[in-house]
Amino acid sequence: MGVFVFLPLVLPLTAWPVARLAEGRLHPRAATRLLTAMAVVMAGCSTLCLVLLMVVGTAQLPGNPLPDGWSDPEVRAAVPHDEIAGRAAIPALAAVAVLCGRTLLRHRRVTRRARRALTALPGRAVAVLPDSTPYAYALPDRIVVTTALLDGLAPSERRALFAHERAHLAARHHHHLLAVHLAARANPFLRPLRTAVRYTAERWADEEAARSVGDRRTVARAIGKAALLSAGAPAPTLAAAAATGPVPRRVAALLGPAPVARSWPSAFTAAGLAVWGAAAGTLVSAMSSANSAVTLFLILRAAAPL
Repeated sequence: MGVFVFLPLVLPLTAWPVARLAEGRLHPRAATRLLTAMAVVMAGCSTLCLVLLMVVGTAQLPGNPLPDGWSDPEVRAAVPHDEIAGRAAIPALAAVAVLCGRTLLRHRRVTRRARRALTALPGRAVAVLPDSTPYAYALPDRIVVTTALLDGLAPSERRALFAHERAHLAARHHHHLLAVHLAARANPFLRPLRTAVRYTAERWADEEAARSVGDRRTVARAIGKAALLSAGAPAPTLAAAAATGPVPRRVAALLGPAPVARSWPSAFTAAGLAVWGAAAGTLVSAMSSANSAVTLFLILRAAAPL
């Protein structure tokens, strides 16, 4: 396997430029899908390589249940610095499993709790809560908004709010967000992609709302007002993370022309170079992990019957 088994662990660094440039240079829909796909592939490849390293490291431990042949020198020679890398992979993979498991459990628990709280309300696509705290968010199959937020918006801005949340539901953005969150748990180098997808998913919903409402300025006003009204709200809102900067950027983008729906930028632009570089990194990561898996399988098969 050689150094190929280590490459998928660090190749997510090649996606950092596109994570930054995609926010403003690509259409939000294309950016969300592209970054999510890259994050999932790279996370899967790095996790697979951790598994391969763990197999070599576990085989060296006394009392392990693996075949004795798996600890032969020929097997250990397949991994550079096998004693350090193999044993370090064991706690690393355990940490990935724990972090991803906790993320999935928390996601399931929050979704269940939210749905349970809405069971007494009519089974409609929109649930309006008589709450004095202004917030709005989209469950996988329902929009939740409070009267406090609706009272602070004009009728046209309410239509923009609902169009934004419906766009989240239609595009199933919760799947994209959960996928990149798990990917960032599996490999910390993928955190910039998680941050970028959070922003591009909101921008995607902004553009769909602007197309539905037919007025980009109305959507921009709705985002700004919702951010001010829902500051400090305990639930995700139309303008999430307003204090950290994305809302002003989203408003500025809506006040400008609509982005051009281009699936692949020219290679002679900064965004194009970043996309091609990240695509190359993803491809090399997939090839390296596949090569390492096949190589180790053949070595273990020769060392001991599987």
